[in-house]
Amino acid sequence: MKTWLQWVKRPHPACRRSDGAMPARPVSACNRAIPVHFGIILSFLVMAQACSPHPAMQGVYVLGVMGVIRDTPTPTPFQPHAPAWLLLPQLDLSTPTATTAPTPTPAPMEWYDYPVLPRVSDRAREVYALGLAAGNNPTAFSVIGDCEAVPARFFGVFDSNPRNYRLGEYAYLQPTIDRFAGNFNRISRAAHDSFTTSSVLSPLWAHPGYCITGETPLDCELRINQPSIAFVVVGTMDYLNPPRFEPQMRIILNTLIAHGTVPILYLKASNWEGNWSINAIVARLAYEYDMPLWNLWRVVQPLPGHGLRADGLHLTWWYNYFDDPYAMTFGFPWRNLTGLQTLDTVWNGLTGSQPFDSAGPPAASQD
Repeated sequence: MKTWLQWVKRPHPACRRSDGAMPARPVSACNRAIPVHFGIILSFLVMAQACSPHPAMQGVYVLGVMGVIRDTPTPTPFQPHAPAWLLLPQLDLSTPTATTAPTPTPAPMEWYDYPVLPRVSDRAREVYALGLAAGNNPTAFSVIGDCEAVPARFFGVFDSNPRNYRLGEYAYLQPTIDRFAGNFNRISRAAHDSFTTSSVLSPLWAHPGYCITGETPLDCELRINQPSIAFVVVGTMDYLNPPRFEPQMRIILNTLIAHGTVPILYLKASNWEGNWSINAIVARLAYEYDMPLWNLWRVVQPLPGHGLRADGLHLTWWYNYFDDPYAMTFGFPWRNLTGLQTLDTVWNGLTGSQPFDSAGPPAASQD
């Protein structure tokens, strides 16, 4: 039996003549063939590992989404309360007066200084209105992104048994959950493990059972769901090729806006690119396009490990109990809470139901 090394080193079929006696092309070219294919396979394995679930999540969160709830494990003695400034105030849902002025877009600033919750500009309201006129669904949103954007990791719990999450003082968000019911646990055709901005725009990644031949995952998702709002949570896996991130993001934003879908951009918690360049680009594009920006990075800074696991990529996981101080020392509950607040803020800002001006919490320490 041949060893694994012998199998890897065997001549590529294209390197043999039909009689197998002599290479059909130079040996040096043949020796390069296998490593190229092996390198492609290895790169897929690396991306898959980067999006692999935390052991604590396996069989726990999915069961929760299915309606099975477990007793909360006994926490460790260390149970710090969430920082006071992160307990975002309840939003005023009162009907605005006719004299209420639109919230202006902030001047350019360092990306980490942006508030947690976004402002909604006149430009965003214009895009929203055009989308509704074109037939977009006012109660549909889409999520565009990688493994951190699939329902098992983002928002899915809000379409499950209500016992699987506790809003606590954020009960004002329940009408938003009810309004967008069915969207939270829906599988987006533009969100998948290891997706980059390039993947979202490549027909090779489109689901053949749902998408038309030649359609990109993004175009497919917009056609199927007709969303009025879209969370654009790409960027985590774009550390593999940072120079392509901005031009691909521009295509994504242009496509969404042309469809009448308001994009919500976000600043991620991880920094695998090493210099925070992706967050800097996202903040600049949000300002340039005058679209809502959700600063997740700022939310998780005071948390242990900045809300990240030891790999520096995945958020730390715990149950979505927003009234539990221990739960709110983990990244996942804060991501789902502030994501839901973002959806609530943007929808109310687009429809005129709420003149919300997010000043944001105090600047997080950069020490």
